[in-house]
Amino acid sequence: MTQPPSNQPPGGFGAPQDPNQGAGQGMPPVPPVPPQAPQTPPAPQTPPAAAPGPYGQAPQPGYGYPQQGQPGPYGQPGQPGQPGPYGQPGQPGPYGQQQPYGYPQQGQPGPYGQQQNPYGGYPAPTPPPAPGGGGPFKGRTGIVAGVAAAAVLVAAVTTWAVVGGDDDKDPVAKPTSTATATGGPKPTESVDQGDGSGDGAKDGDEDLNAGRQAGEAKVDWLLKNDVDLPRNGSDVFGPWIVGDTVVKAMYKGIDGFALGDGTRKWHVDVPFELCAVPPEPAADGSMVFGYAESAKDGAKCTNLQKIDLKTGKAGWKKAVPKATGLFAFDDNTLAISGNTVTAAGSSSAYGFSLADGHQLFKGADTGCKPFAYAGGSKLIAAMNCPSGSTTKKIQAVGQVDPNTGKPKFTFQLEANWEVDKVYSVDPLVVSATQREQKKWTIFSLDANGRLRSTIQGGNDKFAPSCGGSFVIFGKNLQGCTGVAADANTFYMSTETDYGKTNEVVAYDLKTGKAKWRAKAPEGRKVTPLRMEGSDVLLYMQTTYDKGGAVATLAPTGGAPKILLQHPASTSEIESSFYSPGYAYGSGTFVVAAGRVSASNDKEEMQVKTMMAFSK
Repeated sequence: MTQPPSNQPPGGFGAPQDPNQGAGQGMPPVPPVPPQAPQTPPAPQTPPAAAPGPYGQAPQPGYGYPQQGQPGPYGQPGQPGQPGPYGQPGQPGPYGQQQPYGYPQQGQPGPYGQQQNPYGGYPAPTPPPAPGGGGPFKGRTGIVAGVAAAAVLVAAVTTWAVVGGDDDKDPVAKPTSTATATGGPKPTESVDQGDGSGDGAKDGDEDLNAGRQAGEAKVDWLLKNDVDLPRNGSDVFGPWIVGDTVVKAMYKGIDGFALGDGTRKWHVDVPFELCAVPPEPAADGSMVFGYAESAKDGAKCTNLQKIDLKTGKAGWKKAVPKATGLFAFDDNTLAISGNTVTAAGSSSAYGFSLADGHQLFKGADTGCKPFAYAGGSKLIAAMNCPSGSTTKKIQAVGQVDPNTGKPKFTFQLEANWEVDKVYSVDPLVVSATQREQKKWTIFSLDANGRLRSTIQGGNDKFAPSCGGSFVIFGKNLQGCTGVAADANTFYMSTETDYGKTNEVVAYDLKTGKAKWRAKAPEGRKVTPLRMEGSDVLLYMQTTYDKGGAVATLAPTGGAPKILLQHPASTSEIESSFYSPGYAYGSGTFVVAAGRVSASNDKEEMQVKTMMAFSK
């Protein structure tokens, strides 16, 4: 193999930094990788021999040693309207509100009701010096800090925590009139349909559309919590829009609501607390939910339940085989690809038929072993590989056959680099970190598993919002806002302070270089959610005098095109959802709280949980 040339600048991004600090220091350039060409790591550093892939397949070699970045602002207080890290209360929000006490500092809004990036943006390095040595994965990553409760970890790019979950009863779909207080929400008396006649008016809320101005979208409905939750509250999964139904899941129940008016269409109980869900349902609208094996604290997340989200019909249920051995953990996370749902954790990985639940495959027991999957149009595995040393970690990422689990390709990262997130499965765009060194990089692979490009971040700060259904060792690979990708372009929004204007930067996946930048409207902050056809779908956050908005951005850049401008009169409500999740479909935008908690039962029933807007 030949040594690749070294005439391009590096990619890579910095560790979290105090906004008052300057950008990271310049870094040595990165030898580019010619598409479809094999490579060797650059001298003088000699990486270990590549570990074998699963089923005896040799992995592609990894690359490069990113340089040390500057330290981030550990232990700093939260931003306005956000709680501080490690359970410290945050400062009042823009409307004098206080966020829930004791939760990680909130960053960018995230999908699927997940916790947020607690440390803010990632400054990228300054332009590099003249070409020289080094490897393609130059950069500096986010950090991981230990926090309370037996080993709950808080990371700059993702967050983990332990979740637990009465008698083992089969899940059953119930009409709303018969839903039990312990098994799920009560009837839908808590829907405010925005016309002044709903429950909200009794609490002093006026007609939600009374202050609506010309050109603004209408508020279709607003839901309040009606579930008696444990003392510490509950995380929320969703929302997901499937046809004319919007679905969210919380505690021990899954609920489907009419997208048009917010009335509950169906409810399904599960015996114990929900602990894992795939980021998105299958193409047919079905989803598999993971729930705990018992009501004990720290109960394993081993039980699976299929539900048709269109009808609320409960399908098959089964238990994932328990991991065995001295260092075995049942910390499963879920993903769906085609007719397969995967359940994977640090000790084992399985694929099950979405149709009937029978086991399709078990992850490799030798070589590179999967510990998490990313689903969608392709099934991508993150793997731990043998390193021959207790002080060295080798990981890999690769595409696998969703029917058999066998690898189509395996790409091995350099030693002590970890697969952090999969921002896109097709094209494959991966975030990788070195936690202790606080280094971060983003790279893309082609359809054959060869390095396509490394994103060159420049001087910007970025903060993709990611999270999980949090477990200590298991790791959701998907579920990030602030990023999107089409066949040839990767889109990522810059991080900025509240009330400041940010941008979306488009990167060429062939070169890793920035193609163009698109500014948000003055004083606004936009966050990519996903692709909407050929355009990037954006959420534009609220300000003190403007409601949020849904917009699209053309693949050529320019100004965002607003699809829905939410009313300024309800911006305070819209901004009050803690760690919000978003869904857009059929011309309706839904925002849902990512966690529901309160100091007492009365306040718990006043927590606003979901809100919908349309033209």
